Amino acid sequence: MNQALQLPLLQSREVTLIIKREDQLHPLMSGNKFRKLKYNLEAARLKKAHTLLTFGGAYSNHILATAAAAAEHGFKSTGIIRGEELNNRVDENPTLSKAQSLGMKFIFVSRERYRELTRDEKKAKHLCAQDGIYMIPEGGSNALAVKGVAEMLTEEDFAADYICCSVGTGATLAGLVEAARPQQRVLGFAALDHHDLAAEVGRFTKKSTYEIIHDYTFGGYAKITDPLVQCMNQWLKQTGVLFDPVYTAKMMFGILDRVRCGAIPKGSVILAIHTGGLQGIEGMNSRLEKKNAPLILTSCSKKAS
Repeated sequence: MNQALQLPLLQSREVTLIIKREDQLHPLMSGNKFRKLKYNLEAARLKKAHTLLTFGGAYSNHILATAAAAAEHGFKSTGIIRGEELNNRVDENPTLSKAQSLGMKFIFVSRERYRELTRDEKKAKHLCAQDGIYMIPEGGSNALAVKGVAEMLTEEDFAADYICCSVGTGATLAGLVEAARPQQRVLGFAALDHHDLAAEVGRFTKKSTYEIIHDYTFGGYAKITDPLVQCMNQWLKQTGVLFDPVYTAKMMFGILDRVRCGAIPKGSVILAIHTGGLQGIEGMNSRLEKKNAPLILTSCSKKAS
């Protein structure tokens, strides 16, 4: 479903901003996670695998989506988790505890070991000490994921001048670049401080009709600020759309800032992809509460403290 947002800034700049509500595809496999997993699940079945093996951090939407996909489609699942300190703290983490409740088993490793394993498929599979493993890369990013993401765009979306998405591992951006029409510009808003993202995207597409913007990471992956939370709460009140703090809120902030400064011309039509991840708000609010910081609203009737 596509939803046009009505905001005073957009009206004053005569810009149309349409949100593609991929967050509504599935409660746990929403947005790009659903798209990325689609063909990987088919490949796992064809290879007669019984276990999905993947990677992620403490608040990884991909970890939870993979656990949900495995449970729904008859696979077992294992997550290699970045950070040994999380081993005895699963119950404190809404993302990991939900994935565990869906049957996912965890292997906790140091950050150095994690980097090693994400680069070496054989070493990662060896940790499971069994056959029948289908490995999905960190963030679900591979050629099959790009194929799934490319199906996101429909005929009505090709009228947009700009297509915008948040960027983590690069596969979603690559899929959109592959699917977009030549006259469309695809803008990727980096959600983390990783200036080699262009190389990651370049693994999956040879097209150059895109730009990666690094100005709105808010300090890095899964880091947010009070002003960003305040903007998220304001957007919810004005539009009824809830964005996630790790990815789509940063994209939204970047889009509106570029509209404000004129980087996106008057009269433009923007299609922004809502890639889901809303289940991560619970964990983020838990962190914010410990710091006595403003909380993210989850409905217009609640008040941030």
